[in-house]
Amino acid sequence: MKEFELIAKTFYGLENVLAQELTELGANNIEIGRRMVSFTGDKEMMYRANFALRTALRILKPIARFKANTSEQVYEEVYKIDWTKFLNVHKTFAVDSVVYSDNFHHSKFVAYKVKDAIVDFFNDRENRRPNISVSNPDIRLHIHIADNHCTLSLDSSGDSLHRRGYRQEAVEAPLNEVLAAGIILLTRWKGECDLIDPMCGSGTFLIEAALIAKNMAPGLFRKQYAFEKWDDFDAELFDHIYNDDSQEREFEHSIIGYDIDHKAVGKSLLNVRAAGMNDCITVTQADFKDFQQPANKSIIITNPPYGERITTANLFGTYEMIGERLKHAFVGNDAWILSYREECFEKIGLKPSIKIPLFNGALECELRRYQLFGGKMKTFHNAGGRVKTDAEKRQMAEKHRFKKNREFKQRREDMQQNENADITTFQFHSFQDRKDRKK
Repeated sequence: MKEFELIAKTFYGLENVLAQELTELGANNIEIGRRMVSFTGDKEMMYRANFALRTALRILKPIARFKANTSEQVYEEVYKIDWTKFLNVHKTFAVDSVVYSDNFHHSKFVAYKVKDAIVDFFNDRENRRPNISVSNPDIRLHIHIADNHCTLSLDSSGDSLHRRGYRQEAVEAPLNEVLAAGIILLTRWKGECDLIDPMCGSGTFLIEAALIAKNMAPGLFRKQYAFEKWDDFDAELFDHIYNDDSQEREFEHSIIGYDIDHKAVGKSLLNVRAAGMNDCITVTQADFKDFQQPANKSIIITNPPYGERITTANLFGTYEMIGERLKHAFVGNDAWILSYREECFEKIGLKPSIKIPLFNGALECELRRYQLFGGKMKTFHNAGGRVKTDAEKRQMAEKHRFKKNREFKQRREDMQQNENADITTFQFHSFQDRKDRKK
């Protein structure tokens, strides 16, 4: 099958994880950008990327590139495209836009000009036009503008890929599924021991961990992808991908969730049942302050309240309690904590071995690893213990990992910037461009 360029969008901080996923999937010409990874593959790769990638928000297929300094120039360039290759008057379409340019002040206006050009293209040729459908279009388009460089793409995903399909109920401010999966992959846990989330909310970490441990595709619960409405959709090929369970594996350990809120426990149990993971996930109502040393080797991955959308009566006291329980009831294991405020991390009272900047929605957070070992650091090292791998040391030594004069309370004015924005500095290149550069 013919190979073409594709773009996988993700959250800031998960680009390398996504690139590794694409490598394992067999993608070619992988290039990492900011909040995105470009790659090449055929139709099967595009289907698999949508179905199997845990850290991708959507998969785009570029169909045109051009330069434009005004909205009228965008209109003219879009009008030149032979839209009969992608649309007909009986289909509906929608246009999303992301703009990083002083030449264009409103991204929605750019989207309107793209729509106008497509509608006029059909009106001028057939005296009829396709209709716009915002909620459930047959064809979804995406235009990205950086300075005057424009990339127009087909969106092969439709709804964001974080909408797995298993979530029946959610607590307030639920963790995004893509972010949860990315965090688990950042810990390098793949089912080698028990996993515990003592503040599990609606169970997102638990279910994403189960999918990773069993090597089950996150797309199993999705009802539809945008590419299924394309004229060239190969139903037989996609059925083969969907029904191929040859890479799935047995999981011999346990995934355990606790939450102090009985309503959260109920929602979590409902989601676990919807995902079909009752065999490996248990969820019970319990307070983290009563946490006891687990009998088996374990890892904790959790996302405590930040004092923003969710808070507690005594926020700092909660983090002091977390540190106390980790120190006294989790010896010999690793704990990974995603949080937002430096003041909260300080209350944990333990020195992290790794800090990874991530965004949770609009909040610039950190994922920190705490290695809990008994006795002194020297004894730990003499016994063969390692706080950081060589790769982790290089990662921690990177300059500009965090913003200069970074403040934990910094917000983004537009919460969707992190999810929808691709990149301002990465130049999209066609597959042919890459081959030319290699000559």
